[in-house]
Amino acid sequence: MKRILIFGKLNEITKNLNSYFLRYFQVQLCSDNIEVSKGLLRVYNPDLVIISLVGLYEIHSGFMNELYLNHRQIPVITIGTETEKVIFEAYYENDQFRNLIRPVNNEVVLETVCQKLGLYMEDIVAEYEKRRDNRKHILMVDDDPELLRSMKEMFEKSYKVSLAVSATQAMTIIGKEPPDLIILDYDMPICDGRMMFQMIRAEEKIKDVPVIFLTGISDREHIFKVLELKPAGYFLKPPVYEQIAEAIDRIL
Repeated sequence: MKRILIFGKLNEITKNLNSYFLRYFQVQLCSDNIEVSKGLLRVYNPDLVIISLVGLYEIHSGFMNELYLNHRQIPVITIGTETEKVIFEAYYENDQFRNLIRPVNNEVVLETVCQKLGLYMEDIVAEYEKRRDNRKHILMVDDDPELLRSMKEMFEKSYKVSLAVSATQAMTIIGKEPPDLIILDYDMPICDGRMMFQMIRAEEKIKDVPVIFLTGISDREHIFKVLELKPAGYFLKPPVYEQIAEAIDRIL
């Protein structure tokens, strides 16, 4: 897999680029620290560098100069306005550097990256979709939509994630595509987690699907009620990503 180094101010633009390109390549996000960046060029040995020009000034030309003088084989794509580009105008006199005028959507950046690397964008996207199809399927059930969205953002890069705000909706999803693991709110209204857990265990097709409970109540009696069901795991809200991720990895 090709390696990409993203250089620039650590802001929403660079974070967005990092998140997007992680789908298709190995990506290293680097701040605008010149010396650290020079070291990463040697250690990481990227196939391509993307530079966000937002907030960069002439003092950052040291990194451009390093690329130009010592890494001429690495193609460089900068993203910035015409005004931002002017600061580094001298570097665009050869084919190593190319600027994309922002605002520019990620698909255009990806297409340009593929051109520079001699790749077909269609093949890169198809390979990503194939990997996505092979991911484990996690169903998250909770009556709090905000929590569900937050949980999905945590795990959708590694797993296929389905969301349900009720037991009824969850069972409909399970009927269409049984999950490999269920993260279930124990304290939902109407049909709570205990009832849904019993429904799952009564269905032959899904009776062995591991279930991790989430609960917002931490008193001793309540926790005993959760544990007596013998779930694959349980966690108190608000969920801590590292703890749940470790449990998911262990279970799956």
